Amino acid sequence: MVGMSGKRGNGEGSIYPYKNGYAAYVWVTKPDGKRARKYAYGKTREEVHEKWLNLHAEAKKGPVATRHRTVAAFLTYWLDSVVKPNLAPLTYVSYEGCVRLYIAPHLGPKRLDRLTVRDVREWLTKLATVCQCCAQGKDAKRAPARRKCCAIGECCEAYPSRRVIQAARDALRAALTHAVTEEEISKNVASLVKVPKPRRRRIKPWSVAEASQFLTDAAARDDHLVAAWVLVLCLGLRRGEVLGLTWKSVDFERGELYVDHQIQRAGREILHRETKTEDSDDFLPLPALCLKALRMRRAQQMGDRKAAGELWQGSHDLIFTTKYGTPIEPGNMTRMFALRARRAGLRVIPLRNTRHTCSSLLVALKVHPKVAQRILRHSQIAMTMEVYAEASEEEVRAAIGQLSDAMGSTG
Repeated sequence: MVGMSGKRGNGEGSIYPYKNGYAAYVWVTKPDGKRARKYAYGKTREEVHEKWLNLHAEAKKGPVATRHRTVAAFLTYWLDSVVKPNLAPLTYVSYEGCVRLYIAPHLGPKRLDRLTVRDVREWLTKLATVCQCCAQGKDAKRAPARRKCCAIGECCEAYPSRRVIQAARDALRAALTHAVTEEEISKNVASLVKVPKPRRRRIKPWSVAEASQFLTDAAARDDHLVAAWVLVLCLGLRRGEVLGLTWKSVDFERGELYVDHQIQRAGREILHRETKTEDSDDFLPLPALCLKALRMRRAQQMGDRKAAGELWQGSHDLIFTTKYGTPIEPGNMTRMFALRARRAGLRVIPLRNTRHTCSSLLVALKVHPKVAQRILRHSQIAMTMEVYAEASEEEVRAAIGQLSDAMGSTG
């Protein structure tokens, strides 16, 4: 270090007075292979010497970035070069929305390497109090005559929910994980910030009687989606999986259904793509009721095709289509489900909650436990037998009798 004489200590050759303190530089190799000086600054010689030693150690390990990107610049690179080519389209849509609406407006101008845990915590605290109608100009985008809140000075206080705040934090955490991998930063500050978990509402699933009432009503009205509702309720299929089924997926001879595709809306396009994981792909045995419903659906679709004539656009060979052969919007299916539940005089439950009714329905349909085990994807037959033991016989028999009559009358 510097002695009383003011001379530089050994190895401090490049430390010099600068503005109100000191500065130093080290020659480094940049990621593009070129040589450049990388500077360190500080109030005291000791502070700069410490940083100078760290820089030397960093330079020995490999390439060093001399210019640090802003958070916004890194997020743009991450979305375009990492997320879009390598992850599912829906993941890109979700991350891109979080970046554009919640992260970039607050943290975008900060330097990536200087982002702290405190910055992230303060951002999340502030985000919870920012009206998104004001921030995104939602009311301002309406025609002047239709403006009703923020644009006319009456803030509607549309604050982000816990789920939105968690999604925004998760998107930033995923981006910073990549920045750590690429050695742009040394630690992921977003993963060190806790956010309150969203509360999940517990919804009581439909009983067998309610599910049967729903299907009976749909069959009696010759509903175009009756086979979809049967598959959702009997096989526990997800919305996207049902809409992604093609006629090639059904083997009427062996009574099997192969689930390996799904329909998804990603931003402005509808995608017919593979299911999320290989474990999701499966040959499912079709109970008699499902086979009957699919045969009815085939007859319905042939009728639609004839009626549409040259307007028919079915290119995917999908089982469930609009009257002109185009894929059904996933959001529309959810809306139709709620509408038809009301029409049948039932309490409305979310479409995804129907998976819980599936096991009781299989018991009611007298599906063999071994077949039910495959449909429910239970690893042990004991789990399936527990389900079978719980179902109440009387209510079940009456409900299914009605359903069979309704399906028979429309067949």
